[in-house]
Amino acid sequence: MGKIANEVLIQKLADKFPGQITELNQDYGLLSVETSRDKITDVLSYLKTDSELKFTFLTDITAVHYPEQEKQIGVIYHLHSLTTNTRIRIKVFLSADDVHIPTATTLWDGANWMERETYDFYGVIFDGHPDLRRILNVDDMTVFPMRKEFPLEDPNRIDKKDYFFGR
Repeated sequence: MGKIANEVLIQKLADKFPGQITELNQDYGLLSVETSRDKITDVLSYLKTDSELKFTFLTDITAVHYPEQEKQIGVIYHLHSLTTNTRIRIKVFLSADDVHIPTATTLWDGANWMERETYDFYGVIFDGHPDLRRILNVDDMTVFPMRKEFPLEDPNRIDKKDYFFGR
């Protein structure tokens, strides 16, 4: 079986989840689609168990912070079909004041540490996760360091002043 065309993937998802999947782009041939928090478990389960698609390998779960958007937190899933050598990216966008999403550990055991890392750095709460706690940062940390909520540099540093650079 050869690589599955993006058009076939889009059609199969649209047939299975009418009005619940939005195509975002196909940058560099990688199909990116968006769905809702309520449908993510069903979409992931379908992609994994469909006899033609067979997206059995969860490559990654991560997040992105878009402070300028209404729904600021994007939870990103990367799946790979080892049978057809096809990849897909699924995105779910959440508002910053409600960062709950169902866990994928019910489908892949490997989602455990990926979700812990995403929680640790972005504050996404994976409902139903068996042990959701920080994995890389200190336990008593009160912020999520990958969110774009803090200035990148200390404004009080004098070595960065314009007059040092002839400006």
